[in-house]
Amino acid sequence: MSPRQESETKRGEAEATPRALVVFTPSGRRGRVARGTSVLDAARRLGVDLDSVCGGRGICGRCQVTVSEGEHAKHGIMCTGAALTPPTPTEEAYAADRGLAEGRRLGCTALVGEDVVIDVPQESQVYRQVVRKEADARSIAVDPVVRLYFVEVEPPQLASPRSDLARLLDALEREWDLHELSIDPVALRNLQHDLRAEPAWSVTVAVHDGSTITAIWPEFHDAAYGIAFDVGSTTVAGHLCDLHTGNVLASAGEMNPQIRFGEDLMSRVSYVMLNAGSEKELTRVVRGCVAKLTAELCREAGVERTDVLELTFVGNPVMHHLLLGIDPTELGGAPFALALDTGLRLHASELGLPVNPGARAYVLPCIAGHVGADTAGVILAEAPHLSDEVTLVVDVGTNAEIVLGNRERLLAASSPTGPAFEGAQISSGQRAAPGAIERVRIDPETLESRVRVIGCDAWSDEPGFADVRVTGICGSGIVEAIAELHLAGVIATDGTIDGSLAGRSGRIVRDGRTYAYVLQAGEPELRVTQNDVRQIQLAKGALHAGCMLLMERYGIDRVPRIRLAGAFGTHIDPVHALVLGLVPDCEPEHVTSAGNAAGTGARIALVDRSARTEIEEVVRRVEKVETAVEPRFQEHFVNAMAIPHDVDPYLRLGAQVALPRRWTATVTTDRAARRRRAAERRAS
Repeated sequence: MSPRQESETKRGEAEATPRALVVFTPSGRRGRVARGTSVLDAARRLGVDLDSVCGGRGICGRCQVTVSEGEHAKHGIMCTGAALTPPTPTEEAYAADRGLAEGRRLGCTALVGEDVVIDVPQESQVYRQVVRKEADARSIAVDPVVRLYFVEVEPPQLASPRSDLARLLDALEREWDLHELSIDPVALRNLQHDLRAEPAWSVTVAVHDGSTITAIWPEFHDAAYGIAFDVGSTTVAGHLCDLHTGNVLASAGEMNPQIRFGEDLMSRVSYVMLNAGSEKELTRVVRGCVAKLTAELCREAGVERTDVLELTFVGNPVMHHLLLGIDPTELGGAPFALALDTGLRLHASELGLPVNPGARAYVLPCIAGHVGADTAGVILAEAPHLSDEVTLVVDVGTNAEIVLGNRERLLAASSPTGPAFEGAQISSGQRAAPGAIERVRIDPETLESRVRVIGCDAWSDEPGFADVRVTGICGSGIVEAIAELHLAGVIATDGTIDGSLAGRSGRIVRDGRTYAYVLQAGEPELRVTQNDVRQIQLAKGALHAGCMLLMERYGIDRVPRIRLAGAFGTHIDPVHALVLGLVPDCEPEHVTSAGNAAGTGARIALVDRSARTEIEEVVRRVEKVETAVEPRFQEHFVNAMAIPHDVDPYLRLGAQVALPRRWTATVTTDRAARRRRAAERRAS
């Protein structure tokens, strides 16, 4: 007799017996059921969230529960472990084979014997929450769009010539209440073989969005995975997740191979414009990169690629179009028309990915011609649309995306910052990798530097640093270096390295017609050059100008809270970001890291089906600000070139950080006027 038959027999015998009160926590649902009813069936009757894949056969172990022993005065129950029947042979076999934590019972085999309070742990809930580590970030609901169902199918009979598919659909309707399902042709091809594989007539079925069978496995199968991809201009990153728990099992990233066609987005669009048909090559290489990362993630996590059933993608509009094989030429000039701005659902096979043949892919919606699906991911992760407080969210990358607002109103824009924040176009710049300088401190008296590199916790003046090989400087390192040099009086408000200090410190050296600061002596010698400072000024000026445009449109001159997202935003120190003038003035403690918010948004859309509807509704009401055609962008940009700013005295930062005394509002206002007049002359 199977475990399911055992349970049904006992349940039938119990119908005439007295009923017991069952209370489930944490849901608080309660009701009376016949004694001898399984905990799983009691949960289903009372609408309690208790998971199961095997349908009560004692195989999957997802329905584990705990008896909440002790007195429950509120419910009038004195509860002991004896409230449930003793373990059955099926439960004992499961515990011996796969293990059960102390006090845990299988809800499908444990029967209610008397009044009982039952706790359903989070891992046994279908709609669970995965809490992100950041204290102020939203939790992630787990309700994947694809689910697994184990069924026993009636064998064919000569007297009843119904097809294998019809009998499979009958079993799914009978055992799981799934109606009007269709089947993907790739799953249909092996249906008869899978049904007859030993043990025959028992299969696990993957159902996508409650409507389509996308994969079938002989026997019981409990592995379902998905991958969330963030396809950036410089880096492509992927996160392999368990669709049951929502947990990330492996993460990997790789340089976007499209970089050889151009470092920034517009240079790639220009390449396509100048080379007919070249968009196919850019599509091929980025899909190849995603396929390679897919294989790498599965290998790292020990996962079969055929168990990957769902994928999600975010990316800026150009990356979005090229991934999908769409010519991005229209994004290269006004009015920057998107081919589509809705979420897109397609077969993963259309992208050439090495996953289950029936796997599906979901691409988050774009917002505007320069505000892409990556921004939609940021909104989904940071949820400004659910907050009362106005928040400025900045995803810092080659193309910076900016979101400002709250539940009442949301604005979005992008700024062409270029790759300087990722170490490109910097004389000693490199990617954030072991050996790269990521932290810098400069003594304002001696002008001597201390550095810390990725892969070593010691500073350069500490014993543990002696054998460290320094290879270059990454984005967070160059930002800290310039901010520290400004605080030390080496770099003026206009970004000029003060050569008059060369006699005071040997670290300030002539570099052609300008000066440089020797950040790290030896081999290799690493310098902060005048051109490095200019590249960072250009990047941060564009970003700051984009923020100011949104603030003007919103009608505010200060933001109460700033979130820095992206790989660069995650590692940059908020104080140094403010000293540089990367973002508008704010209390340093209110400038915090959001991590890889775009990637997190892709992960939310992967593990929570309702998030897809949510973000598609939200992006429709986002107000788009196109910085490329805004007449005041140039004025904001010129003002933001100064460190930290030409007209804003950064009083909130200055209340906590001693900004250079020579930098005053009066001086900068005069200088700003001169710069504006010069800009106007150039424009005319």
